[in-house]
Amino acid sequence: MGALDGIKILELARVPPAELPGMLLADMGADVLKIETPEPGRYMDESWVRRTIHSFTNRNKRSMTLNMKAGDGQAIFRKLAAGADVIVEGFRPGVMSRLGADYATLSRLNPRLVYCSLSGFGQDGPYRDHPAHDMNYLSLAGVLGLIGEPGRKPVIPLNLVADYAGASMHGALGIVLALYARERTGRGQHVDVAYLDTSVSLLAATPNMRFFFSDGLAPRRGEGFLGGSYPYYAIYETRDGKLLTVGCTEPWLWENFCRAIARPELARFARKPDQFVRAADAEEEAARGEIEAIIKTRDRDEWFALLTKADVCVGKVYEVEEMVRDPQINHRQMIVDVEHPKHGRVRQVGIAIKLSDTPGTLRSAAPLPSEHTEDVLKDLGLSAADIGRLRDTGVIE
Repeated sequence: MGALDGIKILELARVPPAELPGMLLADMGADVLKIETPEPGRYMDESWVRRTIHSFTNRNKRSMTLNMKAGDGQAIFRKLAAGADVIVEGFRPGVMSRLGADYATLSRLNPRLVYCSLSGFGQDGPYRDHPAHDMNYLSLAGVLGLIGEPGRKPVIPLNLVADYAGASMHGALGIVLALYARERTGRGQHVDVAYLDTSVSLLAATPNMRFFFSDGLAPRRGEGFLGGSYPYYAIYETRDGKLLTVGCTEPWLWENFCRAIARPELARFARKPDQFVRAADAEEEAARGEIEAIIKTRDRDEWFALLTKADVCVGKVYEVEEMVRDPQINHRQMIVDVEHPKHGRVRQVGIAIKLSDTPGTLRSAAPLPSEHTEDVLKDLGLSAADIGRLRDTGVIE
């Protein structure tokens, strides 16, 4: 039994960050039905099929196509919404209203409905209708300007922050909170999640921001004890040209490191209270240079073995091919296989949340668009003739 068995979710999303909340909930047992736009002929490319079934954010879901711009399509969606627990949509504000599928409309049909909207800037405000992507949200949130080395342009952190750690995770959490509230009130509600809002919230939790509101000390790129300029929190190159991360922000862990490299006198360069917002000074930079020379005397894997035994916070900078072979990652079942009925083994990343009593499961690889359309429509009571007519008129694929 999954934690969310019996929960029915309808998903309208065209980008992976809006698909991830549904996948997280599907992993825990929710029945997630993707509503996709009909696109006849897309199955002809075998590479497209392979990439589709390997899609991480769509596993454990069912899929149907439905033309939401057509009156018949909107009527079918309303029938589905009447029996749903959750709707997740990732369009710009106003799109769902034009389709007759906004929260105000559907909550009148289903007062218990939890409706999650994921949008760049939220459902209101002066930026509401602006287009944007992860990097744009990070720049406006003050996050991007803090990532990287001083004197250089900021470093773009993939689209991990605003898209996934921000909107996706907050969306999934917001849905679960609203479902929990519904258990007490009997009513659903609108969950309004903005990529920009969540990026600001994540930044506020970092040590860089600790003293901004209280003392007016604004962090700067490459400064602060997590900025990479201090010897105890840095990336070092090893003899074999690979990279090693050392992250000893606690003084006792830094002492362990200094003893392990046979330089105990460097323990005086442990983290100090004044380093939250300043960059390393000349003496601290010189200490880091000394350590860089030492680290270049051994290969990466040698250092990793030595330093882990010395109780030091250390990590290998992996290429992706190395990551999927790592023994800890595989022990935790973070690389797993799912059998597809037609296409064989589908490799996936596993489930990160480990529940002891109601663990998540990987029941199926991502579906092809429209894979479950007929089943869904038959469950709504439509006849074969009805389904044929919808297909002929382009309402379904």
